[in-house]
Amino acid sequence: MRSRDFIIILICISIAAGLLFTAGAQLDSINNKRQEMGLIKDKPENLPPSLAFATIATGAFRGLLVDFLWIRADRLKEQGQFFDAKQLAEWITILQPHFASVWKFQAWNMAYNISVAIPETRPEQRWRWVKNGYELLRDEAIGRYKLRDIGLYHELSRIFQHKIGGISDEAHRYYKWELAMQIDPLLTSVDMEPADDKNEFFEVLAKTPDTWDKLLSDANIVEFVNALKTSDSSFEEQSTLASHYISLRQNAARYKEDTALVIDSFRGSEVLQKFDAFAKAYQLRTVWKLDPEFMEKVNETHGPMDWDDPNTHLPMDWRHADTHAIYWAEKGLEIARQDRKEGEDISSDENNTDRIVVHGLQNLFRLGKMIPIKVQRKIPTDDPENPYKVVDSREMFLRPDLRYFTPYNEAILKVIDKYDQDAERGTWETMRNGHRNMLKNAILLFYQSGHKEQANEIFLAMKKQYPLPEFNVPLAQFCKNRMIEELETYGYQDALDQITATLREGYYNIAIGDEAAAAGNQELAEILYNYYIEKLGDVARTSLPPLDTLKLTSMVDFVTDQQFPIYIRENMFLGKLYQDYRELYDMLMAELEKREKTTE
Repeated sequence: MRSRDFIIILICISIAAGLLFTAGAQLDSINNKRQEMGLIKDKPENLPPSLAFATIATGAFRGLLVDFLWIRADRLKEQGQFFDAKQLAEWITILQPHFASVWKFQAWNMAYNISVAIPETRPEQRWRWVKNGYELLRDEAIGRYKLRDIGLYHELSRIFQHKIGGISDEAHRYYKWELAMQIDPLLTSVDMEPADDKNEFFEVLAKTPDTWDKLLSDANIVEFVNALKTSDSSFEEQSTLASHYISLRQNAARYKEDTALVIDSFRGSEVLQKFDAFAKAYQLRTVWKLDPEFMEKVNETHGPMDWDDPNTHLPMDWRHADTHAIYWAEKGLEIARQDRKEGEDISSDENNTDRIVVHGLQNLFRLGKMIPIKVQRKIPTDDPENPYKVVDSREMFLRPDLRYFTPYNEAILKVIDKYDQDAERGTWETMRNGHRNMLKNAILLFYQSGHKEQANEIFLAMKKQYPLPEFNVPLAQFCKNRMIEELETYGYQDALDQITATLREGYYNIAIGDEAAAAGNQELAEILYNYYIEKLGDVARTSLPPLDTLKLTSMVDFVTDQQFPIYIRENMFLGKLYQDYRELYDMLMAELEKREKTTE
């Protein structure tokens, strides 16, 4: 190399080094200005020392560090090192906290990819990863970082609705049970029964103080809290006091005997009622990130109809995954409405979140009632010689709740109206198609359940809104055609709807003394049940409970169905059972008594 070329290269390197040094010297000043102007949105916090050092040291190459972490996390997942993969996912979100797509991907990866990589023989571990997924969105992206991105709310709602509420995962029954049992202690008052209080309990929760300082301004509450702290050291920490109180009310044996004496001394007092409501509202706010005021609003908008007062919505069942899906979807839609500028198109995320609400109400109509049952299930094992074993399983059996038809119908009509414009023509059409199909299902379900007047009202409304040739038949013929149509594509939901509805109609026929019709309903239900078993086999993920269980739960549905006059349900039906079906009567009374005890 000639000396002239060497000198030129040396000069260029010197200039480059000087420019880099000058730029670096200005970096602190620039960052300070950005901080003052509020332009720094991705300042990493709570990083481990090694990652914090790497972040600062890499400076402008921070993006490369993030890319490396993404690649590493994916590789760890493929190698089955799930906990290390989770740690890296948390670091990635810390480094990119204001990118909604990062949070959505990591949550989806945990809830869907990592969870199903765990054998279905370990459902408790699968559930942990599903929970990790929705907590990452709910507690961190939305709760901690306050991100106002409707896509995050849609993804969170989808995990509740599809992953937990659906049947695509072999462990879905375990998920439903865990979700219901974990939140159940927070949903009843110390002096109200859920079936009696209607909306009063949620009204009390909404008015409850939202901080300890506000609560402890009442000297009587301070006296109660001090008595708990004195009785057991578990109650000394204010941050865990509410959770220990809830645990105490569930099982006093976990704590010292003096704590039970404290509860007894305040039993029936306004102080205990006030603290009980606060403790439950506090847990809902801090652990579940649910706002009691917004819960009350969702109840008032989408809750099931009160048959005794058609203008009143009853509280939703907050043990149900679809209720949580609707809550978070409505939260997201509220933010989208506030942030959308005038004339701005509706985003695809908002579109899909509207669908979450509609589909959630549809699911509650078809699967809204939750009953804890014990059944025997055939589950896979890790033993090649004995691939299956039969175990006792406690799970939530879901059945139709016809009271959700009106909330569903009101909600979807609003959505159809919202998208009734040329720019959203595709959504408008698909929503109308979904509405029409749901009306067809609802008509058959009401008809088979013995509510033929309501079925006819829906049928006439459908014919008016969707004047198609297939609807130009009498109601009975339409229901017959619809039933044949469903048998051709017989699935889990179709089977459950038809079997339970047919059984309920049979109990109505028993009540009115039509023994022949009741026997026909019973025979048809057995035919439908056997047809489903023969068609799909005993697949654990989509298997039905035993037919005897369906008969008993359907009987409870009929006896507690307020759409039927009480003299038919109790005087005629129960009288007939007591006289002619004494064994069945005793089983029903035992089941009703057991369910009454579970709500105490």
